[in-house]
Amino acid sequence: MPVTLIKNADIIVTMDATRRELAGADLLVDGGVIKAVGHNLESGHTPVDAVINAAGCVVTPGLVNTHHHLYQTMTRAVPGGQDALLFGWLQTLYPIWARMGPQEMFVSAQIGLAELALTGCSQSSDHLYLFPNGVRLEDTIEAAKSVGLRFHATRGAMSIGESDGGLPPDSLVEREEDILKDCIRLVDGFHDANHGAMTRIGIAPCSPFSVSRDLMRDAALLARDKGVMLHTHLAENDEDVAYSLAKFGCRPGQYAEDLGWTGDDVWHAHCVKLDASEIDLFARSLTGVAHCPCSNCRLGSGIAPVRQMRDAGVKVGLGVDGSASNDSSDLISEARQSLLLQRVQNGADAMSAREALEIATLGGAQVLGRDDCGSLEPGKCADIAIWDMTGINTAGSWDPVAALILCGPHRVRDLLVNGAAVVRDGQLTTIDMGKTIETQNRLALKLAN
Repeated sequence: MPVTLIKNADIIVTMDATRRELAGADLLVDGGVIKAVGHNLESGHTPVDAVINAAGCVVTPGLVNTHHHLYQTMTRAVPGGQDALLFGWLQTLYPIWARMGPQEMFVSAQIGLAELALTGCSQSSDHLYLFPNGVRLEDTIEAAKSVGLRFHATRGAMSIGESDGGLPPDSLVEREEDILKDCIRLVDGFHDANHGAMTRIGIAPCSPFSVSRDLMRDAALLARDKGVMLHTHLAENDEDVAYSLAKFGCRPGQYAEDLGWTGDDVWHAHCVKLDASEIDLFARSLTGVAHCPCSNCRLGSGIAPVRQMRDAGVKVGLGVDGSASNDSSDLISEARQSLLLQRVQNGADAMSAREALEIATLGGAQVLGRDDCGSLEPGKCADIAIWDMTGINTAGSWDPVAALILCGPHRVRDLLVNGAAVVRDGQLTTIDMGKTIETQNRLALKLAN
């Protein structure tokens, strides 16, 4: 891979242990790894193959998305689901998703990942929990490879259909034996535990209201046997908590702990309704949380207690959630929304712009167990976002780092993932966006009809 020098950045936000911010600085990349961060690096002895001038720019670690349902980019703004709470929204959309196939999954994942990349995201997880009409997790893995993002694919599942008291239609549920067998196949075939891995696999039963206790427990045992992470939805809204109390006789946090779903190899999506004891449990057990502020607003789920989580020491990252409940994959906007919601709930000093940026970068990497990502320092993966701060969004701003969150821009100028240019001058370099959008719209229209 070429040696790349990023030079003359107005500010490099390192997110290192001391949260250094370097003015007028350079960053050197070699072989997909950051080699040096500092001043006047061009005068060093290393031959440079490519130079990126970052004058007028803020340089940050690539943003990290800790929760998504990429297939949902094909079902944005669906009538009947636009104004529903979580359970009603799901019941509206399940029959539509049941008509999707491998092509729909692949193209919708390309669109969602491309949108993430254009908003500065270098690494994304995905939670795929339905597999109709021959769909396989490979459909999303191949999409991520084509776009060029670092990818943590999770093999989701639903096993309790409507006839057994669950939410999903019976046509979308699987036998639990088949689910576990496929998890083994995917981990053995695709999971890369090495430093700098571009693809990792997680095991991710959809939610407590769509799988059995046995599957939750067996999934945890399997994940630990294979050395991979666990992911699911938890305590998303009042309906979710009420279901847990009625069906299991305990709150979601207790349910998770009883079945082995706490620990530094677990992260839960949403957690809007965690109480103080559950927050303490997550902090003590090093369990992570994917905070999805825009989706929580869109579905009326509430404001997650992020301030309380962070103060207790819970690992928190950001997630865009599915584009049928957001309806976007704009990760930098999630950071701003997170800040605004915490201030609405807790006061104007509840979260700073820099803390929101930390959650969007280093926080997400920590949640996904990636100690090789999330900061700009020697030895870390070269996942780098370069933000042009000379546009109208930031005209008149005094603090460029705070302005990135408070003002914009909402699109990245350049994005490097593993040292390779995925976005250059605001344009995706890896796939034909016009053709992909045309295909997406054609397939979405077919679903709608």
